Amino acid sequence: MDALVTGLAALEELHSSGTYIKRDLTIVRGEGAFLFDDAGNRYIDCVGGQGSANLGHAHPAILAALHAQMRDLIACPELFHNPTRARFQAALCAAAGMPRVFLCNSGAEANEGALKIARLVTERTGIVAAMRGFHGRTMGALSTTWEKTYRQPFEPLIAGVRHVPYNQVDKLAAAVDETTAAVILEVVQGEGGVHPAQPGYLQAVEAICRERGALLILDEVQTGFGRTGYLFAHEADGVKPDILCLAKSIAGGVPMGAILLGERVGALPPSSHGSTFGGNPLACAAGLAALEVCQHTDLIPRARRLGEAVLERLRAALPEMALAREVRGRGLMIGIELRGKVAPVLKALQARGVLALPAGTAVLRLLPPLVIEEADLWTAVETVIEVLHEQPA
Repeated sequence: MDALVTGLAALEELHSSGTYIKRDLTIVRGEGAFLFDDAGNRYIDCVGGQGSANLGHAHPAILAALHAQMRDLIACPELFHNPTRARFQAALCAAAGMPRVFLCNSGAEANEGALKIARLVTERTGIVAAMRGFHGRTMGALSTTWEKTYRQPFEPLIAGVRHVPYNQVDKLAAAVDETTAAVILEVVQGEGGVHPAQPGYLQAVEAICRERGALLILDEVQTGFGRTGYLFAHEADGVKPDILCLAKSIAGGVPMGAILLGERVGALPPSSHGSTFGGNPLACAAGLAALEVCQHTDLIPRARRLGEAVLERLRAALPEMALAREVRGRGLMIGIELRGKVAPVLKALQARGVLALPAGTAVLRLLPPLVIEEADLWTAVETVIEVLHEQPA
């Protein structure tokens, strides 16, 4: 069996597109906050499906919803009404406090659609985004993404996008004018290094957008569904977006995205946007189950409590972590800025049974599933402290 799995890894390398730099690890199974490789080794998962596994792996509520829906109907485009979709749309809109939703398949697709919608509704073309921001790799989403290595091979991208420093209200205010359709921001910049919005920043941005007729798009693809200790991270900031983009953990790991539309947007014109798989009953069933778990368990307040404790422990340990400069985060979205490259740290953690993420070249990112047992979370945290103390080569 081991030889077969090893051979399949080589086969995957042979036929994969080449865009992914894979780690020397073959994952074959997941359970809760653990992943298992082809040799039977168990790892504490702080990758969390790059943010899509907030409820962990093989959550029983997600499995039950998928099994039940698969027996009835998997594919059903929005040409037809569907009861599973209706229930999910109503529950999601109620949870977000927004009247309408367009369902799609990913975070990039949600952000791409949001930009289209903003241009359509405002009849303007300008977009203001943030330095260090990441919104996806499709052409519109890529245009609002800051990282130049992602952007430059595909230029020219869409025109009219301005990037301003994050958390600097004066710079944003200077960029928003009568040509601006929307401002798009993350509540916590994930890929850009785990930089949370400072107190009052998003409220000031919201006021500027209202005053100047621009829409406020919040990208909560990574921060949604309990990750920061709130169902949606912007709840802690006291703002109300015009468009809210969701994906990743929206359906417990099943591919799905959503564009929530506020009162300033309203209903869209017929045929102005579309998606073949968007709103399929299978994803909607998983989404409804995931939302119910978030709303009817203590996972979200628990994430806030545990996240505060983890941040406190890591900050207290900074003097003994030779490789670490700063600790940032909200809830169970943790970033540790390093004095050197993150790649050796990721390798050293993997060797000790902890899987983690980068956020750029010099930030270690931890996204453990919200279902992680406290003992396992603290094992992961103490392992990180040990590795950063020892300065892996």
